[in-house]
Amino acid sequence: MSSSSKVTHCVAPIAEKKPSEINQHGEKRVDNYAWLKDENWQQVIQSPELLSPKIREYLETENKYLDACMQDTKALQDKLFKELRSRIKEDDSSVPEKDGDYFYYERYEENQQYPIYCRYHKNTSEQEEILFNANDAAKEHEYFDIGDAGHSPNHQYFAYSADTKGSEFYTLYIIDLSSGNLFKDQISNIQSTFVWANDNQTLFYTTLDENHRPDKVLRHKLGSDGTDDETVYQEKDSGFFVSLDITESNNFILISAHDHITTEIYFINADKPEQAATCFSKRRTGVEYEISDHGDYFFIVTNKDGAEDYKIMQTDLHHTEQEHWKDIYIPENGTLLRNIFIFKEYLVRSERINGLPRITIVVFQGDLLAEEHYIEFNEEAYELNIIPGYEYDTHLVRFSYTSMTTPTQIFDYEMSTRTRRLKKQQEVPCGHDSNNFIARRLFATSQDKQEVPISLLYKKTTLLDGSAPLLLYAYGSYGSSMPASFATNRFSLVNRGFIFAIAHVRGGMEKGYAWYKNGKLDKKTNTFNDYITCANYLIEQNYTQTGRIVVHGGSAGGMLVGAVLNMKPDLFHAAVADVPFVDVLNTMSDDSLPLTPPEWPEWGNPIDNKSDYNNISQYSPYDNVTKQDYPNILVTAGLTDPRVTYWEPAKWVAKLREFKTDKNLLLLKMNMGAGHAGASGRFDYLKEVALMYAFILKVFNMAS
Repeated sequence: MSSSSKVTHCVAPIAEKKPSEINQHGEKRVDNYAWLKDENWQQVIQSPELLSPKIREYLETENKYLDACMQDTKALQDKLFKELRSRIKEDDSSVPEKDGDYFYYERYEENQQYPIYCRYHKNTSEQEEILFNANDAAKEHEYFDIGDAGHSPNHQYFAYSADTKGSEFYTLYIIDLSSGNLFKDQISNIQSTFVWANDNQTLFYTTLDENHRPDKVLRHKLGSDGTDDETVYQEKDSGFFVSLDITESNNFILISAHDHITTEIYFINADKPEQAATCFSKRRTGVEYEISDHGDYFFIVTNKDGAEDYKIMQTDLHHTEQEHWKDIYIPENGTLLRNIFIFKEYLVRSERINGLPRITIVVFQGDLLAEEHYIEFNEEAYELNIIPGYEYDTHLVRFSYTSMTTPTQIFDYEMSTRTRRLKKQQEVPCGHDSNNFIARRLFATSQDKQEVPISLLYKKTTLLDGSAPLLLYAYGSYGSSMPASFATNRFSLVNRGFIFAIAHVRGGMEKGYAWYKNGKLDKKTNTFNDYITCANYLIEQNYTQTGRIVVHGGSAGGMLVGAVLNMKPDLFHAAVADVPFVDVLNTMSDDSLPLTPPEWPEWGNPIDNKSDYNNISQYSPYDNVTKQDYPNILVTAGLTDPRVTYWEPAKWVAKLREFKTDKNLLLLKMNMGAGHAGASGRFDYLKEVALMYAFILKVFNMAS
């Protein structure tokens, strides 16, 4: 008997059906729940109080249903929340980062949810100066998120961007550190990132258009009210996003226009911020590139000339179009070049080899690359990340190391002597003994003979006889690689006998660009088939059994959840879909939505292309719900989410209720005051994790 059949006091909401006919490429389909998309959705994202009363009533009914069905787990949720929180070091601090005469860092205080930005002078390390306390700024808001924060090059000013609704519209604030007072400059409706110029008076920022797409870069002079800010760059193609950066040398401010396959970069001399932006190299469809400078040259990471796993090219500062670029490093087969970091005397490569990361140090001789070495590690599966610093003229590179059993370690690596120094070890206050757990790296063979990596974590005492419940997480889109890293939250399941696994399916870039390419567009179904392959392999190897698996994913990973539930629902006992992108066909057919035109290279354009329409129709979770038994399902969403708009998960749940033939739980948690990332604050977020874990334990009859 399903545990959900015991819930007699819960009556599932039934959404009203209002047939809406859609005719596309000579085919007709009917959407009974299109009415859940508010006609004024752009305004709702910014001002959720404007949501239609009828839609609000339905969503709140769903939340009440979830509360009623989960009422018997309230004590468990409280227990899980305390457990999750006990693994967080509340009075924590980042490792101070040197910039000139100062060391900058962030720290947290007990019972405080947000960071405090601080620094100290190199001669008075015991005298802390608080630059900005985000906890004070957050007091007046239910939701508060810092998008970006940073000091001016002369250390006199501090700027930060904040979002108070979860809609990812940020406001820029600037503090005069000599007085602690805010400037009158407060620039609203911007993207989170900004860049200081070297004159300490100029900031560059990106604005969002009416469809929430970053399309303009503006130049702001400190002390002005912003109304006269000059547009430095405007993107005319709605399929391209605009972003900002600065080179490691702080010589050039970079404006990047990009979709998922093509890049065009403009640069401005950071010492002369009033100058016009110069195009580095005009966009050529299919050519991506990133740039850094060193001496008289630019170094370029690019896929030009069919370099699928990227390569490094070089050109002088005055001849930047692609015909002048020259190869200086081409990776061996099986090596993916992730990115590079340039210092005065070193170039550092971040690479991935057969799914595992590597850091390689290369010595400069002038502007040429000479001898190289890489930093070695011994675990079967792990994650490495370079932590960019402020200083260019240094022999130190900072990186983080972690594995599924090893808490994060921060190292400073002395590139000249090849020695590393541990600067910080992540503390787990309630205790963690890595020796009590096992991490594995497995490979499942797909239908087309591809080896799909699986990262696995379980307690040593867990029986490997097929009886263990297993949570299988995956993402598989946009070339994002899922790290085999340490995460304290998952031990609340692992300590209760669950096996935690990550399926590194196609659509990510764990095994190089081809791994990504073969999981997108008309190859998208490889992502779902890989996931099912991994689930079956884990069953065959006696890690679990059919009907003992939880499928979990978020955003595009939530789309994976929806797709595999339609394909093989009997494999799973439960599913958790966080902010799931499940209404793929309708969303990719609506070019007014924030992410639609920029994401056609990822999914296809079903408006103009019948083949793309057919491909998406094959797997779009909302369009492929059928009359069959589905497992227990928990769906989360955010009303102000501009990425996966709230009506996608709401419509999906409504349609699942209409079609499913089982009595298993189907719950929707609609966060009425947050967006894509869920609740803000490091503790409030844990309440959402506690709800998810309580749901899983409940449906596995492990809630006691």
